[in-house]
Amino acid sequence: MKIVSAEFMTGAVSSRQYPEPEWSELAFVGRSNVGKSSLINSLLNRKKLVKTSQTPGKTQEINFFKVNGDFIFADLPGYGFAKVPPAVQKRWKKMIEEYLLNRETLLAVVFIIDMRRNPSPLDLDLKNWLEACDVDYILVGTKADKLSQTELKKQGRKLNDAYFEGEEGELLIYSSKNGRGRKELWSVITALMEK
Repeated sequence: MKIVSAEFMTGAVSSRQYPEPEWSELAFVGRSNVGKSSLINSLLNRKKLVKTSQTPGKTQEINFFKVNGDFIFADLPGYGFAKVPPAVQKRWKKMIEEYLLNRETLLAVVFIIDMRRNPSPLDLDLKNWLEACDVDYILVGTKADKLSQTELKKQGRKLNDAYFEGEEGELLIYSSKNGRGRKELWSVITALMEK
């Protein structure tokens, strides 16, 4: 897909602040420090549209970005960052669940994991929660450039087994640095938009 325009719309902490439900949306979720902002910037061919931070837990609201004037990317706060106070974690959880369960224009979630890491209990909880709530998701493994081809193959098999247990579903391997997987992810997104 050719990206003609991409712009920040608004940040929201409750449904009252969401953009009007006029456009299809994709939500991006993942643990803090998984490379979510970098992935969105890479997908949109922008360097700094979504602010990246060395400090995990920086995004504290849902940020909405209008793409090509006809659909929206929603960047959700990263989860699992221990240094954030429990009260803040609870507030994020409520905000994220409210959005994922009630946003009628949401097509699917881009569920981002780090290719180098084994699934954490938090990642598997999110996967099980999405499936139990019937929320469609695309599993994307980032930071692929940090592994050798051999390691990537081995880790890809291990993660596919852990997340899909031999069922239908496939991990999409991505690198924001060299663009690997960008075309593949866009074709999955485009197919969703055209449904």
